[in-house]
Amino acid sequence: MAEDLKFELAILATVQGFYQKLLRDLLGGEVPLPSGLDELALRHIDRDLPETLSRMYRWLHVLDMAITPAMLRHALTPDTDSEVAEALLRYFVRRREPSEINRDKTDLISTFLYRHPRVAGQWQQQGYGLDGSLPLSPFEIALIEILADTDVPTLPEEHVQLLRNFDPLREEIAHYRDFNSLIDSGIVSRVRELKRWLDSSFYHPGVLATVAAHNAAFGARFDQLFTKALAEIKQFAQALDEMGGSILSTVDGVEVTVDHVAAIEQKEMLQADYGSALEKFRRVSKLKKELDRRPPIRKSLLAPAAGRSTPASGGAAAKPARVAAAKAPAPAQAFQPPAITAQQISVEEGKLRRVEESIRVFVRVADPKYRQIVPMRFFNLTLTTPEAEAYNAGFLEEKSLRADVARTLIRLVSCVARVNTELEELKRSQSMSSLWKLHADSLVVLLDVASTTTEDAENVAKMAENSDAVASAKAIRETMQKLRVRSDLAVKALAHPGS
Repeated sequence: MAEDLKFELAILATVQGFYQKLLRDLLGGEVPLPSGLDELALRHIDRDLPETLSRMYRWLHVLDMAITPAMLRHALTPDTDSEVAEALLRYFVRRREPSEINRDKTDLISTFLYRHPRVAGQWQQQGYGLDGSLPLSPFEIALIEILADTDVPTLPEEHVQLLRNFDPLREEIAHYRDFNSLIDSGIVSRVRELKRWLDSSFYHPGVLATVAAHNAAFGARFDQLFTKALAEIKQFAQALDEMGGSILSTVDGVEVTVDHVAAIEQKEMLQADYGSALEKFRRVSKLKKELDRRPPIRKSLLAPAAGRSTPASGGAAAKPARVAAAKAPAPAQAFQPPAITAQQISVEEGKLRRVEESIRVFVRVADPKYRQIVPMRFFNLTLTTPEAEAYNAGFLEEKSLRADVARTLIRLVSCVARVNTELEELKRSQSMSSLWKLHADSLVVLLDVASTTTEDAENVAKMAENSDAVASAKAIRETMQKLRVRSDLAVKALAHPGS
């Protein structure tokens, strides 16, 4: 019995030593120990072991109140001794305090042990079944051995069922290709809710092993996608800074500047506790969405408002020449069409695809009587019968003239919708020069895309005429005319801002 108490005290002494170092590094000085709980005194305790254990538990509970999960995450590094991490795990599982903070700390420790095995790759080896039936994972076997002297909770059947949710979640994680989709999925909240439902069963070796494997898979994917998104945001900010701009975008009504982005510390955010840092991650996701929708404005757009000199007209690229009429001859606030980049074209193509898909979904599910009036954000988009039929067509993947006609109509209508949307945005941002110029920049790109789309549509219309599909050719040209009208309005809006 005395040996068991000494072993328990040794575990607590290891935890205390880890906590003391953590706080010393954080505070820049030693935290005084209670009398009789220093290292020298603990070595010579032969009597009053229960009382010493009770005092040690009370002292560690005090330290626990000072140490947050985020602090623990920072303190657990690849250099942390596995023996220390195992002692921490024994301590928290023995304690089994029914609090979210205690659960989160236990979660962090077991995941640390999973990520840093004593032998590289040992958790990927095939497990075996202690009862000859279902095999246990190697990590669960290791946890059973670590916690062999600890009273672990039993695992009721309903909690076994909850655990089965983690395999589909790991498969779901692998399918996310960008940070926005991962954040929007709500998977962080769903997993936290699962952990909460497991209640005291969370401290069972089987649960800890399952959750740790999930955490490792999620963490690797999360870090990868967040790093990629933040790198793109910082590239946008750097480009804008070089162009002389300062306001990158607006998120939740707050202007995000180049300096704000420069202050984002990737390592610090990734090491923070997910629960407390989740709102920061969401803001980064929102900023990324805004930048995907609206690329950073160019210096040529900012220059007039900031009192800088406007680039010489000879520096304009060839593509913006299509909307050269948009330049106002005299006013100081004249809009200077920017050179169009491949990135801007790519971003606009993504927006067109989303518009196309949203219209298609509406047309296919709406009552046939009303499907030709598509509700958009600022207006109702009216479709002709051939346009509505094109969006409802089931043969778009064919290599045929009818498929070419349908795809052409869809492309033209999507361009019309996008130009209308940007024109409405332009009107609503008259009093905000930087936003107005941002939408003006998007319109320049759209006019270029619309010009190319019209040329391609004319070729398809001629093919239809040559194949005696006169009605199809007529339908295409009617939609082309709608796009020309909207494009003309866009050119006028750019040439006469504020009119």
